[in-house]
Amino acid sequence: MPVGDHSAKPSSRPSASQVLVVTSVMFTFISYWRTAAIVLCDLAGTAYYIGGIVESQIGKAGPWFIMGVMILSGAVSTVYVESCAMFVRGGVYKIVKEAMGRQMAGLAVSALLFDFVLVGPISSVTAGHYLMGLLSDLMDLGPESPLVAHQNALSSLLAIGVTLYFWRVNTRGIHESSDQALKILGATTVMAVILITWCAVTIALDPSKRELPPTAPDLSRKVDFQGEPVLDPFGRQVDPLGFLGHTEVAAQLRPDAIEGNWWGLIGVFGLLVAFGHSVLAMSGEETLAQVYREVESPKLKNFKKAALVVFLYSLTLTTVISFLAVMIIPDDVRMSQYSGNLIGGLAMHVAGPQWARLALNALVVVVGFLLLSGAVNTAILGSNGILNRVSEDGVLPDWFLRPHPKYGTTSRLLNLVVILQVVTIVLSQGDVLTLGEAYAFGVIWSFVFMSGSMLILRFKRPGRREFEVPLNVQVRDYRVPIGMTLIFLILAAAAVSNLLTKEIATVSGILFTGAFFAVFQVSEYLRKKRLGSASHEHLEQFNEEESEGLSPSALALSHPFRKLVAIRSPYNLGMLQKCLDETDPETTDVVVMTANVLPKGSGDYHPTITDYDRQLLTAVVNLAEHAGKPVKPLIVPTNEPLFALAQTAKTIGAQELIMGMSNKFNPEDQLDQVALYWLNICGSKPEPLTIRVLGQDRDARLDIAGGGHIPRPGAMAAEAAQLLADLRRGWHGVERLLLAYDGSPLSADFLDTVMSFLDPAVEVTLLYVSEAEEEEVRAEAEGRRIIERGADRARELGRRVTFKMSFGDAGEEIVREAVEGKFDAIFMSLRGVYRRGDTSAFASNTRYVLEHAPCRVILGFAPKSIPPPAPAPTGH
Repeated sequence: MPVGDHSAKPSSRPSASQVLVVTSVMFTFISYWRTAAIVLCDLAGTAYYIGGIVESQIGKAGPWFIMGVMILSGAVSTVYVESCAMFVRGGVYKIVKEAMGRQMAGLAVSALLFDFVLVGPISSVTAGHYLMGLLSDLMDLGPESPLVAHQNALSSLLAIGVTLYFWRVNTRGIHESSDQALKILGATTVMAVILITWCAVTIALDPSKRELPPTAPDLSRKVDFQGEPVLDPFGRQVDPLGFLGHTEVAAQLRPDAIEGNWWGLIGVFGLLVAFGHSVLAMSGEETLAQVYREVESPKLKNFKKAALVVFLYSLTLTTVISFLAVMIIPDDVRMSQYSGNLIGGLAMHVAGPQWARLALNALVVVVGFLLLSGAVNTAILGSNGILNRVSEDGVLPDWFLRPHPKYGTTSRLLNLVVILQVVTIVLSQGDVLTLGEAYAFGVIWSFVFMSGSMLILRFKRPGRREFEVPLNVQVRDYRVPIGMTLIFLILAAAAVSNLLTKEIATVSGILFTGAFFAVFQVSEYLRKKRLGSASHEHLEQFNEEESEGLSPSALALSHPFRKLVAIRSPYNLGMLQKCLDETDPETTDVVVMTANVLPKGSGDYHPTITDYDRQLLTAVVNLAEHAGKPVKPLIVPTNEPLFALAQTAKTIGAQELIMGMSNKFNPEDQLDQVALYWLNICGSKPEPLTIRVLGQDRDARLDIAGGGHIPRPGAMAAEAAQLLADLRRGWHGVERLLLAYDGSPLSADFLDTVMSFLDPAVEVTLLYVSEAEEEEVRAEAEGRRIIERGADRARELGRRVTFKMSFGDAGEEIVREAVEGKFDAIFMSLRGVYRRGDTSAFASNTRYVLEHAPCRVILGFAPKSIPPPAPAPTGH
C-alpha cells in the first residue's frame, strides 16, 4: 500500500513493503491428539452423568446398555470418517444438503443445534453438582443445610461462569482451546487410572461387591428407595415409557409381565426403548466433523487416528465407570444422594479410611470439573462450526461470519451460542436429569439424519471413497453398503422409540428444532428477496491488516525455510496444490501472494480486499484446509508484478519462488524475467533462490547461486534416522567418549544428538580448544562460557558430562587429550569450526586427528542447510 505523502509521484517500482496482509478465520491446524482431546472433552465427560440419567429410567441394567451404545459409537465414528473424507467442511448440514436438499438440511441442523446448546449446560451444571457434593461430604452437611437445599441454584451460577470462560477461550482461537482440552484429557487419564485401580482393590477385598448388574431393564414407573414416587419437573411420576405409559404395550413391558419374555416382539421393543434411553452416552461424535478442517497433514490419516483414540478411550472410561458405580455404591444411596455426581459417590464408597476417600473424591471432582468444563468448550466449538456451515451456505447473513478484528474467529456466532446456553441453564434451574432427558432428542436425530444421508450418497454418488464404512458387497455397478445400512436402521429404530417414550425430549426438542428451522427459513427467504434468484456463493471472510513494512515477523514466519507462491486466478491453483503436496509444514512456511496491478501514476491507491480477491483467497483457504497445511496470504499493489514478486521473495527470505504457467510467456521467459529482477535486487552477490514455473505436466526451474534447497516431507527425518543408525553402530565398545566442542550452532546440534541417543553408561567429556593467538585471559573467559553452556545443555537433556579446556592447535590438543585421558573414541563434526576458518571437510585439524588419534574417530555429517556460525565481533 502507498505510505507517506499520497500526493507524491509513485515509484516506477513499488516497494514490496506496500502490501495488505490478509488473515483468515481459524487458519491453524492441530494434531490428532488435540483433535481427539477436543471430542473427548464431550464424549468422556458423559461418564460423569450418564450412569445416573440412564439408571433413573431403566434401573440397574443401565451399564449393559451404556456399553452397547459405546460399541455402536465406534461404528458411528466410521460414518463420520467417510463423510469427512468426502467433504472437508462436512458435518450433518453439508451431508444432508448433498443427499436430501437444503430444506431437510435445515431441519437436521436445527435438531443438532438442540444437542450442542444442551451439552454445554448439562456438562457445566453437572460440574457444579460435583463441587457441591464434595463440599457437602467435606463438611458432613445434612440434606437440610443451605448448601444442599440450594444445590441446583448454586450449580447454575457456577455453570454460567464456566460457560463465559470458555466463550472467551474460543473467541481467542481453536489452538488455545485445544491446548486446554489436551491438558484436561491428561488429568482425566490420571484420575481414571487411580479410581479404577482403587475400585478393583475394593472389589477384591469385599466379595459382596463382585455381583454384576442385572441385564434386564426395569421399565416400571419410578419410585425411590422408600417407595415414594419419583417426580419429573412437571410434577408427574417418572415413567420410562413416556407417551405409551397408559397403553396396552406399556402394560406388557412392566417388570411383572415381561420377565422371561424379552426375545418376543414386545420384549425386543422394550430393549430398544432401554437402548434409546442410553443413547446419550455417545453424544459428541458430531464434533469430529466440526474440527476436521483444522486437522493437520496428513489429514485423513490423522483423522482416523483421532477417531480410534476417541472410541477406545470413551468406551473404556464410560463403560467401566458405569459398571463400578452400580457394583460398589449401595442401592439405598446411589440414586437418592449421588444421581447427579455418581463418580463422587463411587469415590466415597471404595475401601480405605475416610480421609483417603475424601482425597479421592477431591481428585474426582477437580478433574471432573475440568473435563465437564471442557465439554462446554466442545459444545461452543461444535455449535460455532455448525452455524459456520449454515452461514457459508447463505442461510444466515454474512454478518455472522465477520472475523474478530484481533483473533480472526467468528465471534458473533460464538456470542449467539453462548447466549442460548446461558438461557438454557437459567430455564433448567440446574436440574441434571431434566437436561439429560431433553438432551437425547438432538443426539439421536442428528445421527439418523447423518447416517441416512450417507446411505443415500452411496447410491447418489457411487464409486470408491478414500475411506468407506466396512461391510460392502459389489453388485454390478454399485457397492451395497451393508454396514452403513445396519448402522442407520439401529439409529432410526432408537430415534422412533425415543420419540414415543421420552416426553420431555420430544416436546422440548420439537419446539426448539421448529423455532430454529423457522429462523433459517425466514433468513433465507429475506436473502433471496434481497439478492434475487442468483445462487449464493460463499466467500471466506478475512481480516485486512495494512503493513507499512513487510517482514518475516509481520507475516509470523517462524520456520527455517520459506516458499513464495504467486497466484492470479481461483480456477488455476495447480501450482499451489503441488507446492503444498511437497511442503513439510514442520520446517517450511508457505506465503501466497497475489498482485493488484495499478495503472501508472496512481498515487491515491487505498488498499482493500475486492470481491475478486476474496474469491481467490477463498479458493486458497479451501486448498490449504484440504491439505491440512497453513499458508500466509498477502496482496501486493504494484505496477510491475514480477518485480514485486522478486522483491517480496527477497524481503521474506524465501528459498523458493513458484509461479503458474503464463498465457503470454513461455516458462523460460518467465524464469529469465524474474531472475533478472532477482539479480538486480541482490546486487553483485545474489542470494540462493530456486525459481519454478509449474504446469499440469511441467516443472521448469532455474537455480540461482546454487538454488535454495528445501527438504521435502520426511527428508530430514530420513536423514536423521540414517545419522542415528550410523551413530549407534559407531558407539559399539565405547565407554569413554571425547567430544570436540566449539559452541557453534553445528557443534551444539551434534551435542543434542549424542546426548539424546548415546547409551547413558558412556562417559562423555567435552573439550574446547581456544585459539593460541588470542589474549589468554580473554580466551579463557570466552572458552569457559562456551563449554559451560554445552554442559548446561547436556544437563537439560538429562545427562551429566565433564568438560575441559586447552590452548593451542585444535587437532594436536584433541589428540593429546585422547592419549592422556585414555578415551575409547573421539567425536568430531566434518563441518566443525574447531578454529575459525577451519570449516571445510577434512581440513587440517580433521586430517591431523584422523592420522594421529590413538582410538577410533567418529565423524558426524550435518545437512548443508545448517548455517555456519556468524563471525565473532571484534573488540576494541
